[in-house]
Amino acid sequence: MAPAPPPRLATLGELRASGWRSQPVKQEVRQNAARRIAAGQPVVEGLVGYERTVLPALENALLAGHDIIFLGERGQAKTRLMRSLATLLDEWLPVVAGSEILDDPFYPTSRYARDLVASKGEGCPIEWASPEMRFGEKLATPDTSIADLIGEVDPVKVAEGRYLSDELTLNYGLVPRTNRGIFSINELPDLAERIQVGLLNVLEERDVQIRGYKVRLPLDVMLVASANPEDYTSRGRIITPLKDRFGAQIRTHYPLDTGTEVKVILQEAAPAGIDGVTVDVPPYMAEIVATLSQLARESPQVNQRSGVSVRLGVANYETLVAAAARRALRLGEAEAVPRVSDLTALAPSTLGKIELDTLDDTGDDELVARLVRQAVLNVFRSRVSPAELGQAVSELDDGSVEVGDDLPSSAYVQALEPRPGLRAPVGKLAGSERPTALAAATELILEGLHLSKRLNKNVHGSTAVYRSKRS
Repeated sequence: MAPAPPPRLATLGELRASGWRSQPVKQEVRQNAARRIAAGQPVVEGLVGYERTVLPALENALLAGHDIIFLGERGQAKTRLMRSLATLLDEWLPVVAGSEILDDPFYPTSRYARDLVASKGEGCPIEWASPEMRFGEKLATPDTSIADLIGEVDPVKVAEGRYLSDELTLNYGLVPRTNRGIFSINELPDLAERIQVGLLNVLEERDVQIRGYKVRLPLDVMLVASANPEDYTSRGRIITPLKDRFGAQIRTHYPLDTGTEVKVILQEAAPAGIDGVTVDVPPYMAEIVATLSQLARESPQVNQRSGVSVRLGVANYETLVAAAARRALRLGEAEAVPRVSDLTALAPSTLGKIELDTLDDTGDDELVARLVRQAVLNVFRSRVSPAELGQAVSELDDGSVEVGDDLPSSAYVQALEPRPGLRAPVGKLAGSERPTALAAATELILEGLHLSKRLNKNVHGSTAVYRSKRS
């Protein structure tokens, strides 16, 4: 839905006559958050798995009017949380026209706004600021300066003839430019400690001081920040006086279960659309991808101090879809359904998202393969009943089934025809008679039986042959 147009009020006099009243930004956010809570709506949208953990803590902090720091490992939606807070700002806010720091027409702060209101009086022009204009963001880096955040003298303005003592020579930094709004700092510990000191007044006295000038700008800013846990980051730390000034520290986390991980993956993944190919991902394949992420967070061979981001599952899901689409394009099939054999394509996207922490000689690809096999086994056990597979195993006493990521779906249908004991559980798992769906379900059941030590598996290049242990 498109935002409503700004009010037509154009001067200070019209604004005063309308009855509009100023209020601090935290009060504005508090009221809008309270309305959403009372209506049974989440205070921020699009966050899965935080309903009973992070969001209640966030609601308390917003209602308390606190500045907030989100503490968590990479890939835990900290940036999204901070950006989502902009939706709690009013749709439009009146500001003095031309003001760099969004001055309140009733209580102007900057020299420019004070002079304009004094000279124009009730005819002082006003403009309307949207939430996007009132939200500022900065990724903290070691080279971030006080000038970036607070401000500095503009030599061009001095060259124009103004005195150095003139407040109009100042070039405001990001924090003053977010006056009457929300300012966020990503990865706060990466700020040099002397720069962090410059933020102390912003959080406590609510003003900024620029160099040696006798200029104090009383700001109305809500400050939010993100940080990784201090016990593993070696890049820096949050100085104690600054941390003490944040009203709330909210701990984020990874999805607590596979079902939540699947929801996050499906929400965030953006598989490429390919003309002529329709991709249908079975729920059990998405579950395998999510389980892989969950297992990686428990593996002693994966560096847990650096975290296993939810981006791992997203990237793996997109890669899985791409592998299935690639097969369909090569075979001329109109539909692609990811199979277990496609999971070998996840090694590059997995290794790009995790840091391995192992002292043995096992290769990186083999470590990923172990995680994939365990994920397949876990999903197989949760999806298929062993009691249904006795006949399927017996049917392979005198034969075998070949699978591979380059075999057409029709080959799987032909392999199932003389094996009703295998065909029944495959059809139940597939939930469809489409050849592509049957092919995917066949691979999961056969690989599950192999990982359960009920079938043998011989790999030949890109294909694999399953047969009974008796043969």
